[in-house]
Amino acid sequence: MIISHRHKFIFMKTNKTAGTSIEIALSKFCGPDDIITSISAEDEKIRQQLGYPGPQNHLAGPLEYRTRDVVKLLLKRKLKPRFYNHITSTQVRSLIGEDIWNSYYKFCFERNPWDRVISHYYWKHKTEPRPPLMEFIAGGGLEALKRWGYNLYTIDGQVAVDKVCRFENIADELEQVRLHLGVPEKLELPNAKSRFRKDKRSYRDIMTAEEQATVAELFQNEIKLFGYTF
Repeated sequence: MIISHRHKFIFMKTNKTAGTSIEIALSKFCGPDDIITSISAEDEKIRQQLGYPGPQNHLAGPLEYRTRDVVKLLLKRKLKPRFYNHITSTQVRSLIGEDIWNSYYKFCFERNPWDRVISHYYWKHKTEPRPPLMEFIAGGGLEALKRWGYNLYTIDGQVAVDKVCRFENIADELEQVRLHLGVPEKLELPNAKSRFRKDKRSYRDIMTAEEQATVAELFQNEIKLFGYTF
């Protein structure tokens, strides 16, 4: 996720919505005081090759360390983050305070849940043999999509950001956000993480009626909120 004090925006990063590519593109316009969370080592290489700022101002201070954090630091040399990749709106608001939260432009992306489930399935199981799709759906494989989607950009069941952009119209949505924020150049999205899925069929050609109905039940809030259809 990114908090830009320079352009007064907060990008809340949902998953399986091109969030890493968007985050890399936004990094280009961040100043030294802006908050940028870390991404995977492979994606950080992309950001570095483009010459954009990497992770900064996202780590916790010494007084925020607990015993388990010290253990991780000593054993794994892992620093404790204050802000992290898929942090929730509740947590961000608590960390930055009501004034900044209310005055900055907050946005994220959402995606057709059936399409998002298929993307997540192939991301989690990059090679054969893959489990049956219904087994994946019914076995708790979608918990991350809820946690890093609807539950991320809502607080107490209410949308907490200023704009939930549609993944399906990503170019137009980003251009509207750019113009609203006054970012000087169009955002150029790298193809981060898009290289893993080989099966390019539509979710409509992959899912059975039972799988369709199960996903509809699990993501009924998103479907109702944005009018998604199978």
